[in-house]
Amino acid sequence: MRKLALFIVFAVLACEANAQTIAQIKKVLDTTSNPIGFVKYVLKKKYYIDTVTIVSTKEFIGIADSLAYRGKTGKTYGPFKKEKILVKILTKAPNTFYHVNHILIDTAVFDSAFALAMADTIISKIKSGTSSFAAQAELYSADRGSSRQGGDLGWFIRGVMMPQVDNELSKRKKGELFKVWSPAGLHIVRIADNPKEDTGFALMLRVIL
Repeated sequence: MRKLALFIVFAVLACEANAQTIAQIKKVLDTTSNPIGFVKYVLKKKYYIDTVTIVSTKEFIGIADSLAYRGKTGKTYGPFKKEKILVKILTKAPNTFYHVNHILIDTAVFDSAFALAMADTIISKIKSGTSSFAAQAELYSADRGSSRQGGDLGWFIRGVMMPQVDNELSKRKKGELFKVWSPAGLHIVRIADNPKEDTGFALMLRVIL
């Protein structure tokens, strides 16, 4: 009986679907307990469900990860200028985020011994207070994207860095300054904050209008 009742409700709503405005559709999507059924049987629109990963909270790649992080669970967003879709955030899940400052010495330019000596000099200047981490990053870091920000990488998820660096991050505490090698070169890393749990994933329903 329950399935029959739901079918009748969807059938009635389907007759009215063509007359619904975008605002009305969003209102139903925001409140219905069965958004997929509404889209499939009432709107009769194409849809897909996917999981979006938030890699960094400093810079979002596009609308999807920005919505995944900043959007409210259960809320429907859109349509958007470039894509005529509605996006409903079905649920969110946490992940571990790190916040570090970073200087990369490129060993494709300098040999290992010189890179190590340079790193020790940079660390000595930072620890003694004769120079700041930001100043040294701007001067020496091969990672030009972060060097313009004083080496600040912002908050990013566990696993996004090279494994050698990522393994070290899990062992360190706020304020620690250390060196670590990776295939990219020699990294000088300072832990800006202790790790935290934050929104790392969102399950999203996308409705194609």
